[in-house]
Amino acid sequence: MSIENESQENWQPKIVGICCRWCTYAGADLAGISRMNYPTTVRVIRVPCSGRVNPQFIIRALQQGADGVFVSGCHPGDCHYSSGNYHARRRLQVLKKLLEFVGLEPERFQFYWISGSEGAKFAETMKKIDEQIKKLGPNKKLKRSNVFKQGDRPA
Repeated sequence: MSIENESQENWQPKIVGICCRWCTYAGADLAGISRMNYPTTVRVIRVPCSGRVNPQFIIRALQQGADGVFVSGCHPGDCHYSSGNYHARRRLQVLKKLLEFVGLEPERFQFYWISGSEGAKFAETMKKIDEQIKKLGPNKKLKRSNVFKQGDRPA
């Protein structure tokens, strides 16, 4: 067995989850408190509202080595700031189409609505995302080392 094959077998995806503090982060907390298992490959980042998620955060995460990114917020109509999730939905749909246009697999970026009382849904969603990313393999398209050649400086 070569070193490369061994590293492929041991590969675990890096998944960044950007979660609204009022709903999805509380759902993740509930999943943890309830001892629901979900993959350890998910790293959750808490933001005040899904409407505050700048598309550059997602692109940056993918460039820095994330194999998948998801954004999750309150269900439509339940936003703590009244319309943040509507702004997020519009903005992130455009980003998703843009990422598909440049050749990124659509499963690598997803968004969900998960409330604070849906710990089980959070755990199930994390398992689903983890399985999808594992089937795709490592992200090689937007990784910074693949985008810029050695000696090139990013703008």
